[in-house]
Amino acid sequence: MRVTAAAATDIGLVREGNEDSYLTEEPLFAVADGMGGHRGGEVASQLAVETLEKLFKQGAGDLPDQVQEANRVVFERSVVDEKVAGMGTTLTAALVEGDRVRVAHVGDSRAYLLRDGNLRLLTEDHTLVHRMVTEGEISQEEAETHPQRSVLTRALGVETVVDVDDDTVQVRPGDRLLLCTDGLTSMVSVQAIEEVLRAVPDPQEAAQRLVRIANEGGGADNTTVVVLDFSDDGAAAAPNGKTAVPEAEIAPPPAGRPPRSRRRLPRKLLVWAGIIVALAVVALVGLRLYLDSQWYVGVSDEHVAIFRGIPTEVAGFELHHVVVETTISAEKAESLAVYQDRLGDGITAEDRDGAGAIVEQIRQDVEGMRQIPKPNQPGSTDASGP
Repeated sequence: MRVTAAAATDIGLVREGNEDSYLTEEPLFAVADGMGGHRGGEVASQLAVETLEKLFKQGAGDLPDQVQEANRVVFERSVVDEKVAGMGTTLTAALVEGDRVRVAHVGDSRAYLLRDGNLRLLTEDHTLVHRMVTEGEISQEEAETHPQRSVLTRALGVETVVDVDDDTVQVRPGDRLLLCTDGLTSMVSVQAIEEVLRAVPDPQEAAQRLVRIANEGGGADNTTVVVLDFSDDGAAAAPNGKTAVPEAEIAPPPAGRPPRSRRRLPRKLLVWAGIIVALAVVALVGLRLYLDSQWYVGVSDEHVAIFRGIPTEVAGFELHHVVVETTISAEKAESLAVYQDRLGDGITAEDRDGAGAIVEQIRQDVEGMRQIPKPNQPGSTDASGP
């Protein structure tokens, strides 16, 4: 299956900055809508898509796992950086795997599928108003103009763990997938979105037109859209619209020799395989919980930094990551005897606050070193004098 992708984003007519971010690194695509003020929202959405892209390239877990890790990264940044405290973001991601697309979703950005001219919503809004609709408190028509329609019930970065909606949709040539932030859906009706996607064949032009009509409708929010077109990868198309796969002739078995049958794995082997997999999962979860409870102060890019995990690696995988990189020079800190043989190996702490206390002590010691007068300088005492 061939994918042609296009994207467009715009600040809108009201906001002072664009808090949306998007990702178009085939086969992974995503949109994110940040919240928490201009700086906080921009940082949250960008951090989420960057983490998602990094983890995908590393092959770390599946798509929902990568979204969960992006949630943790955004949350930890909001905790340690007062400038972006309380930030969060929506995230709707699509991973193309042949003729299947896996969709992971948190928040009120959306994914739509256009097939045979009909637009279908693939995601569910995690908003207070949507919950009110599902519980029968208000109608869908009332929800479209409700003053609390943008209040989220779920977002990345708000808590240490977030529920991630995960679904898979099978696509075929001629399908068109739309990922968008609520800057589009809050300004443009679903019918109008469907008309544009149906009438404009070029994906880039379609993306730009959707953004333009959102601004024409008021532009009250940032608007970001990603359009994916699916087409035949070169194989002949069957009359029913499905890809035709050439059938290879299968030679009959030689005379007198019965056809081979597929060997089934013994039931006990399958049971043991399941037990081994379960034990491996438990071990990985236990290791992750243990690493998340470990803190130490070490060196990152020649600066003193706070790490989460343990200062080692196994089979090339680092069992730690930087949480805060300070401006304290590691070289200056290590010039002090008390840190010379410790900082490089990592100074362990009981918790995050303990690590912060160690950093503060290092900062004070380094600043104190600067204040020690050098010999033969004003205010110093020369030991060789009378």
